[in-house]
Amino acid sequence: MPDPSSRPRRPPAGPSFDPAAQPWQPADADLAAVPPERLAPDSLRGALSRPGPWPMDPVVTPEQRHPGREGAPVLAAVLIPLVAHPDGVRVMLTQRTAHLHDHAGQVSFPGGRLEAFDASPVAAALREAQEETGLPAEHVDVLSSMPAYLTATGFSITPVVSLVRPGYTLAPDAFEVAEVFEVPLAFLMDPANHRLYRALLPDGRERRYYAMPWQDYFIWGATAGMLRNLYHVVRHRLAGIQ
Repeated sequence: MPDPSSRPRRPPAGPSFDPAAQPWQPADADLAAVPPERLAPDSLRGALSRPGPWPMDPVVTPEQRHPGREGAPVLAAVLIPLVAHPDGVRVMLTQRTAHLHDHAGQVSFPGGRLEAFDASPVAAALREAQEETGLPAEHVDVLSSMPAYLTATGFSITPVVSLVRPGYTLAPDAFEVAEVFEVPLAFLMDPANHRLYRALLPDGRERRYYAMPWQDYFIWGATAGMLRNLYHVVRHRLAGIQ
């Protein structure tokens, strides 16, 4: 892994508000849950491997940059690992450590910036996932890449959707990862579990963002936005809803 200290340092960027303490409203109007029985690995493989449009949520749009994070975005990639357990598919997520320069303490997918030696965003996502969590690439079956997600912190993130075979032993990088955990895909594919938050920024603008609280974890921001987009894709392709 390249030494992060050798890169030019951008100003730290984080929310000026407590994301979990802002007012919110349900985000399931006119949206149906994807039936859990449709979320089997073979169904997901068939739906997410084929080409086609990627319907995106209208709220998930490029955000105004934090000060000091303007200019060309930093290219990055994350792995969305759909772990195919015998009792159902779960999504692997990480809790980032509190001292990191970017997105400290937040829930995220394993991933990171593209390096010069990465052949593609897919290669970067697989590399970063193995470095951060110990997830072996031979257990990962890449299905497709979603459109890039632009963040207020100045990243253009390519989400790489994959099915993961169990049977591995994780070895998280203690510097970057405080915890690795999993959330049932059926929970995330039910918009009754999605919230739309609104936060008033110091300059008077309003920021809207999704969150999907699960147990003691607050899944919000870019991670929740990518999951919301994944919901729309699965809903249209797999559940057959137009």
